[in-house]
Amino acid sequence: MENTKALLLLTTLLTLSGCAISKNVVPVDSGTTIKKIYVLENERVHMEGLVDELVTQISNMGFDSEKYSGDRPEDANHYLTYTANWQWDMAMYLTYFEATLYEDGRVLGEVSYDAKMGGANMNKFGKTADKVKPLLLELLAKVNRGSEVPMLGNEKK
Repeated sequence: MENTKALLLLTTLLTLSGCAISKNVVPVDSGTTIKKIYVLENERVHMEGLVDELVTQISNMGFDSEKYSGDRPEDANHYLTYTANWQWDMAMYLTYFEATLYEDGRVLGEVSYDAKMGGANMNKFGKTADKVKPLLLELLAKVNRGSEVPMLGNEKK
């Protein structure tokens, strides 16, 4: 009987561990000042609107932001690169997202979202924007904004 309980517990733990969605954020150091973040359009990511969504979310956090492709603009001291993948499992869902923020070629911070082992975890479904937003918020939480635009959700009342 004890062996059966132990086997059932082990099976349950192994099954649940195979349904993990991992999120990792290495935030930008406190005190860093950023006015504008350029987002490099990744032509290998075939999800229409993702780069525009990233620019919008960054802008909503109080930064000037715009996308670019090809060579980095001369004034692009701060820029974000990203990659993303989606899979089908009853519906399309974000399987993997990774973004890195740079200052003149030096990594300032990075984020990742990995649902490749999501299996039966229903949290893998949902809007891509809702998966990415909390990661970007944590990445940029301690950054001094070089503009007067308030961060949405943190406006003074």
